[in-house]
Amino acid sequence: MVKVIRVIIIFGLLLTALSACGSTNEIELDADDDGGQIELNASQMLVVSLEGNPTSGYTWEVAEMDEGVLRQIGETEFKPESGAIGSGGVQTLRFETVNSGQTTLKLVYHRSWEADEEPSETFTIQVVVR
Repeated sequence: MVKVIRVIIIFGLLLTALSACGSTNEIELDADDDGGQIELNASQMLVVSLEGNPTSGYTWEVAEMDEGVLRQIGETEFKPESGAIGSGGVQTLRFETVNSGQTTLKLVYHRSWEADEEPSETFTIQVVVR
């Protein structure tokens, strides 16, 4: 009888763990969220998608962020709006939570080699991780 109870408990724990692993817990933002605030739980990922055209030399990059609270995952991704050479599209940046806290996430759209130039666009959001 004790073995049956153990098996049931282990099976229940495995189901709980598998359901947690299978769920996507992403919070998606776009240009409409500029200037706002977002609250994240420790297990959530932040995904920011903004219009861009890296073929023009411009790209979205992190200009400000407390890496003790939030960390960028991978490189900026690009999905073109069409198959035409040089077409614009959407650039996506992904972030994971590191610790609870608060940070300003500021992204700039610029040409990285034009260090003395103001960015063409900016995106700023206050991030609170609980």
